[in-house]
Amino acid sequence: MTGAGSPPEALVLSESAAALDQEASASWGLNPFALVEAAGRSCAAAIFPLLRRGERILACAGPGNNGADALVMLRSLLIKDPSLRTGAAALVSRFPGPGEQSPRSGAIRALTAMGTPVLAWNGDDAPLRDASLIIDGIAGTGIRGSLEGIPLEMAGALAALEDKNRILSIDIPSGAGDRWRPGFPVVDSGCTLAVEPVKAALYTPALRPRCGTIIPVRGIFPPSLLERYRDADLLHWETVKGTIPPVPPDAYKYHRGVTEIHAGSPGFAGAARLAAAGASAAGAGLVRLVVDDELYPLLGASAGGTMVIPASRAGGGRFACDAALLGPGWGREGRREALEAALEAEGTGIPLVLDADGIGLLSALPKGSGEPAFHHRAILTPHVGELEALSGIPKEQLLSEPALIQDLARRYRGVILFKSHVMVLAGAEGRLGFVDGMNPALGAGGTGDLLAGLCAAIAGRLRAAENRNGGSFDPRTAAAAAAALLAAAAEKRGNVFFDPLELAGTAAALAGEAWLPAPGWRRSGGG
Repeated sequence: MTGAGSPPEALVLSESAAALDQEASASWGLNPFALVEAAGRSCAAAIFPLLRRGERILACAGPGNNGADALVMLRSLLIKDPSLRTGAAALVSRFPGPGEQSPRSGAIRALTAMGTPVLAWNGDDAPLRDASLIIDGIAGTGIRGSLEGIPLEMAGALAALEDKNRILSIDIPSGAGDRWRPGFPVVDSGCTLAVEPVKAALYTPALRPRCGTIIPVRGIFPPSLLERYRDADLLHWETVKGTIPPVPPDAYKYHRGVTEIHAGSPGFAGAARLAAAGASAAGAGLVRLVVDDELYPLLGASAGGTMVIPASRAGGGRFACDAALLGPGWGREGRREALEAALEAEGTGIPLVLDADGIGLLSALPKGSGEPAFHHRAILTPHVGELEALSGIPKEQLLSEPALIQDLARRYRGVILFKSHVMVLAGAEGRLGFVDGMNPALGAGGTGDLLAGLCAAIAGRLRAAENRNGGSFDPRTAAAAAAALLAAAAEKRGNVFFDPLELAGTAAALAGEAWLPAPGWRRSGGG
């Protein structure tokens, strides 16, 4: 049972975006001219506060409505600030034909009437080199494959520029899209103005670095219309934290869940410590850390509130776990029996999180009748190499086709939380989710161990609540909250390097603020 939470931001595929445009035109009177005008003006409003006075702006416009957006945006900026008119120009893939009546032709006529030079692309990149800001409107999401012809030439000229921070893409960098594949040319932008509905392709891990800073541009469509075309979710801590129920004031450790972690091996004791710290940070009522006997003196002496158990004495006992985590720094030698026991427990309802060596061991199990299949209670937290080994799908495909991760989650009947600079969340049910990390400080050994601990503790608390109150356990909810919490904790620490163990404290503060009752008597409403 979970709280309401605010709806996550909607992401769409290109086909849904086209269908949305059609419905907006047919039912709401938002024809292509109105949509281009709204998008161009909104993009201008979004970027205007960041411009320098006298900026030399060049709009690069391809043949479609994405090009029209760029031209309307340029026109709107020139109206807002006359100082921008000096040095402003438009570079178009072609001029309109005789009698052409389109949003693009209308925008070209308007710029010409204002005295703004409009140039046809002829292979000369001098206008690009002279501009201090280049608006990329060469190609939009309607592209069905690789760029070709003049749009390809224009995009290639942009790609040759050394300073990508001069390039601002409208909607999506030209060349990118749902059908983009490694090797296809794509503009490398310093910033992307993500016009609603925001396109899911922006958060494809292989494409995300090409998008630079993503600035959402809203207010184009009615919200009720947008929601009907949701294909995926962009997950933020502020919208995800409310899906996890708060801890009741009278809760004790079993209410908050018992998390059992099998982690660590000689040389990798830190992974075990980090996984346990993550579980504590996410509010586990009790953390049982099962380690090799030779690690017990090292980890047991500084365990704090974590119950450290030598593996030789781990069986039985009175602390039945609500969720299990296997794998951080664990090694693979002699671990198969423990993995098989955890898989069996998952079949009886105990949530299971597999990370690192736990996933590697799963890959090595005899396939028997086919792929490993869970019982909708498992969360896998692989990085790209681990998922490649498990699935046999090359890394390049996993990074460029998130739908493949969704297919794997359905085949395995579990949840996959794919670790990358963008975390991709895929479940056997539900939509794809994306957590936009893009924080290089997270690219350090140990952050994955911390994330696995967060996942296990949240899963254990949801399982404990399920046992007390009924309802149904959803591993996707647990994984989404853990991923968003990790990203939010890293963002809160600011632009610094940190040890992942320090990040646990920041995550604990955010989780406590979200899930612990505020002290004292509080009233809401009134009049």
